[in-house]
Amino acid sequence: MRIMVVGNGGREHALAWKLKASPKVAELFAAPGNAGINRIASPVPIDASSVVELADFAASVRMDLTVVGPELPLTLGIVDRFAERGLRIVGPSQAAAELEGSKVFSKRFMKTNGIPTADFRICSSREEAQGVLASGEIGWPAVIKADGLAAGKGVVIAADAAEAEQALRTIFDDKAFGRAGDQVVIEQCLEGTEISFHVLTDGEHAIPLASAQDYKRAQDGGAGPNTGGMGTVSPAPMLSKELQARILKEVVLPTLKGLRAEDRPYRGVMYVGIMMTKDGPMVLEYNCRLGDPETQVILSRLESDLVPVLEATADGDLSKIHLEWAHQASVCVVMAAAGYPAKVETGQVIRGLADAEALPSVQVFHGATRADDSNVVTSGGRVLGVTATAPTLSGARDRAYDAVSRIRFDGAHWRRDIGSDVLEYLTRKR
Repeated sequence: MRIMVVGNGGREHALAWKLKASPKVAELFAAPGNAGINRIASPVPIDASSVVELADFAASVRMDLTVVGPELPLTLGIVDRFAERGLRIVGPSQAAAELEGSKVFSKRFMKTNGIPTADFRICSSREEAQGVLASGEIGWPAVIKADGLAAGKGVVIAADAAEAEQALRTIFDDKAFGRAGDQVVIEQCLEGTEISFHVLTDGEHAIPLASAQDYKRAQDGGAGPNTGGMGTVSPAPMLSKELQARILKEVVLPTLKGLRAEDRPYRGVMYVGIMMTKDGPMVLEYNCRLGDPETQVILSRLESDLVPVLEATADGDLSKIHLEWAHQASVCVVMAAAGYPAKVETGQVIRGLADAEALPSVQVFHGATRADDSNVVTSGGRVLGVTATAPTLSGARDRAYDAVSRIRFDGAHWRRDIGSDVLEYLTRKR
């Protein structure tokens, strides 16, 4: 088979790595890829947002299957453009991808379909938002979300009016997120444990993927600004089979039913950010693709051949698919560039990659890298996802941090507590 992965981050490197291992894959392409992906896939010099060009290219080479990594091409309608050409592709339609593309749409959709989520208000100006916050309807802390896509940076948890004022000025006055900030969602801040819940779906059936826990804040202990993700662990022991069944019943299946009722076709991955509160699971957000860096730990534990699974998803029949998972733990530690998640420095030479990758059961997935002559250099914020597996979580964590210690680039920083809370949880359970 001839398969293409769309995207250039750590999630896409993990997808390419897993697809490359399938005996069904004869040729693997990546559009546009990065320094790590392009070692195992043929690079296609087309940006992931150029959805018509990508569809034309796939048609010209008779691509058998395309897998979309990031959210932007999905919200731009890449699945619809491929479908018009009779090409197989994994991902939701543009209409269904609005679940992620618009926080306003998703909150209204949840309210209409009885899906548990935080109380919220929608505001179209700074003055309107300030009025909502001053009224006390939401309370403090309050969550302020830009409506559209903002690369994981459009969410602020404001402790008080001063922090809210700064966030609203950044969104509405400074236009930090462009049109994505034309509206905001103001919602109650939920308390509990955050869980990343991924399923594969053909629009009707839903198969849970291995559980994962993400670490969003930039600094140890959950301090600092929100990021796209600074690390992950799998499995997430607090996500029991009983809880998975509850989330499927109360969140995922009603979501799919609501999408079908609105004629919004969905075939692909649905990733629901869940807060486990004292009142049960509550939806924080929808993502219409695999998480990053959740993909790195999830695929590291998948024993099944990924290709037949994705084919069944694209063809709309997951009823006979069963996934096999390794009884191991996986930990991913993100190494970020200086300045991340704000303005970052790029072009820093990365050293020690071969030393890290020589360690047993370690994969270094490239996020923001590019080749520069004989060197690999940084090209963005989340540079590498250093991922390790082992029979135990503590073993996987030790391997991951051992690998991190062997990699060097100027300004590199990472959290040092990925998985520590899960280890404490497991210790308390004993």
